[in-house]
This record gives sequence, structure tokens and C-alpha cells, in this order.
Amino acid sequence: MARTPFGAKPGPKGKPPARPGERPRAGPAARGRPQDDDDQRRAPEAPKVRAEAGVLVVNGYSERWLRQGFSWVYPAEVLGGVAAAGAEVRLRSAAGEDLGVAIADDGWIRARRFRTTAAAGAARGSIDAALLRGRLDNALKLRQALNLGNAASTTTAWRWINGENDDLPGIRVDVWGDHVVVSLDSPSLVGLLPALLSALRAALPAVQSVHVGWRPDSRDGRVWPAAPGCVYGEAPGVVVVRERGLEYLVEPAARKDVGLFPDQRENRTWLEPFYPQTRVLNLFCYTGAFSVHALASGAAEVVSVDLSKPYLDRLDENLRANGLGAPDADGGARSGTHERIEDDALKVLDRFRRQGRVFDRIILDPPGHSHSDAGDWSGEQDYARLVAAAARVTSPGGWIVASSNLGSVSPRQFQGAIVDGLRKASCHGRVLHTGGQAADFPAALHFPEGSFLKFVVMEVQRAE
Repeated sequence: MARTPFGAKPGPKGKPPARPGERPRAGPAARGRPQDDDDQRRAPEAPKVRAEAGVLVVNGYSERWLRQGFSWVYPAEVLGGVAAAGAEVRLRSAAGEDLGVAIADDGWIRARRFRTTAAAGAARGSIDAALLRGRLDNALKLRQALNLGNAASTTTAWRWINGENDDLPGIRVDVWGDHVVVSLDSPSLVGLLPALLSALRAALPAVQSVHVGWRPDSRDGRVWPAAPGCVYGEAPGVVVVRERGLEYLVEPAARKDVGLFPDQRENRTWLEPFYPQTRVLNLFCYTGAFSVHALASGAAEVVSVDLSKPYLDRLDENLRANGLGAPDADGGARSGTHERIEDDALKVLDRFRRQGRVFDRIILDPPGHSHSDAGDWSGEQDYARLVAAAARVTSPGGWIVASSNLGSVSPRQFQGAIVDGLRKASCHGRVLHTGGQAADFPAALHFPEGSFLKFVVMEVQRAE
């Protein structure tokens, strides 16, 4: 379960998009940590305490989590101390014990710890260039062991730094071919940029451009400054990257909406052997990575549905880049057929039900929130309804591939929504496979928010 400050309410990661074309990747967010008996019985917190400049004193609840490896300190957990946003600060327990070194903030998180007490040691080390370079190098070694970031790799779109899970809290680094995107969870981390940029360019000398943007949380009510943007090289526009040999067009400078979600890479790979001669329906298809993989793997028919015309246009470009979904020079098919539909997914499912049209593989990978003429979509509230509608157009023995990237939805809640949806459609299902985010999106065991992607493949049968 995810860890939240004592007494706080969890909320979803990412602000709901204001229009159909927006599709933020939700990512990790607090799901709410149930308080144990000790939390329920604990005495009232100690009064605020005085501390010298550059020190934050935390309460016992925060201390317990920090000792388990957690990176965040929330404002309500600070008993005393003054530190400006962006300043390096030492964390201490109420008893005066050293708990590490952090960067202070003034948002919904008060401090992000970069060094533990053990790491700081007697030298009381700071958050310096050597630390950042070491963390980048360690993360790169892991990715290279995963056959990413190597010259021989058939995948050139991957995550280098996954924030807290790679011991660089609030920092994410994505590689798109020869271009790098750095996403910061707060402007308080900007002071680390010079050393970070120097380290990443030294580790990957072939980098042609670096782009820096924000990754705001819906719980953060601050007005943020303009993002730094392109800080090295020139914005490249559209570039071609590869995922296991297949080509995709992306825009690194767009940062939040690059055009591909690499966290689903291994889930797309798992499905490949099960596509030949099937009818595939890809809902909320975005720029169509699941559709491209399905056609490249021998699907007979693929239908891709999304509200956004620009996303569907990019899907067409991705298909052309891979020679899919179009006749060859002799008029024969180079792959199965492809149909694009610009419409609301639930409306399309209802139309297919009335037409008696069914599919062997139905992919559900919706955003956390969206809006259309048919109404608002909420991944937390509406998933069961989506599963029910999909089950009604699934062929006997066909599969529903259900996915959610909302960190505010636990795996148990997600499974409950699937069961409810199947029940509403008078169906039952059998789980064939469960997955999560790709290995270059590791989830640290001491950071519960690191596991956010739920992915379930199930066979669907009519209840008798």
C-alpha cells in the first residue's frame, strides 16, 4: 500500500485534462496507507520544536518511514526548523538523531531525501555532483543490463532515471533516441540541474539535446514558473525511435505528450504471440503502439479508437513507418486491415454491440481522466462500466486486456472493478496473465508509490 502523511487524503497523480486531446500519463500517486494499531493508539504529537537553520526536525511517524528508506517528508510531519525551497537541509528526529540530507520544498512535499544517514556517514556528505553522477551511472548500468542504452539494442526509447526508485527523488529522465527529457516534480530541484546535465552528457556523449519540464501533482496548489525547456542543443521536432525494432514518431520537446508510453513495452511484447489471425479492438489507443504491435504480429483486423484526431494522425504515421495497414505495390495486403475511429470509446462499444460486431482481443488502456461530448471519464469511477461494455463485444473465449496507470487505484480495487464489470455483462473471466511497468521503470520496495501500472489479460466467457 502507498504511504500518505498521517491524516491526509490521497489524490490522483496529474491534473485531469481539460479537453479530449490531452492525455497525461498518470503515474504513481498515493493510494492511502492504512494506519496500523500503533498509529491508531499513538499519543498526540509533540509540540513544535526549535531547530537551527538548515535543519528540519520530523515527528515519529515520518522518522519510522525514513528509517525504512522512504524519501518524502510531508509538511504536517515537520516539528520544527526553517529551510527555503531548494535549499539543502538535514533531517533529524525529535531525539536529535541524524536522518539524512534532503532538498527542501514549500509544496505538498516539504523535503525530498537524497542521502540517508548511513550514506552521509561521518563526513556528513552533501547532495553534490559526485552523488548525482554516481546515481546516474548506477541507473545506466541497470538499463544496459536490460539491453537498453547499448549500440546493439533494438529499443531506443527508455527511462534512465525513475525518480525515487533510482534514488533521485523528484527526477525522471527519459531517453528518446539521441534526445533526453528531464522531468522535475518541483521547481525546488532546479538547483541540481547544472550538475545533473553535466553528468548525463558525460555518461551519454551522443546526446544531441536535453529538455527540462515540470511534472506537477494535482495536490500542489502553487503557481509554477515557466519550465526551463531546451537547455542543451536544439529542439529536434519529430524524431523516430524504435521499440524492439518497430518505429515510432515522437516529439521529445513536447515532454508530457511525447507520443509513446515505454512503460507498457513489456506488456506489448507479451501479447505478440497471441495476435495472429485475430480481430483486435484498441480503445483509447493514443498514438497506437498496441495497434502497431498487433498488426506487426499478424492480427487480421485492428480497429483503433480515440477522441483525438492528432493522435490518430500520428497512429497513421506510425503504421506507415512500419509498412503496416496499407496495400503493397501489387495491391496485396502487407498486413491485416486497420480502421481508425475518432469517437468516444463507450459510444463505439455500444454501437458495435447493436451491430453484433465482436473482437478476439480488446485492449483497454484509458487515461485517468478525459472529457468528451458524451461526458467526463474517470478511471477511478468508470472502469467497471468500460469492462462491461467491452465484454458485450468480446467473442466467446476472447480476451480483454485491461490496464490502468492510476496510482490512486490499488491492484485490489482494479480487480474489483473488472469483476464488477464482467458481472454486469453476465460474464465471467479467467486471468491468463498479469503485468506491470517495464523493467526500466523499477519500483523500489521502500517506495510503495513506485508500483503504479496494473495490467491484466483475461479470457471472457458468458455465464451460463
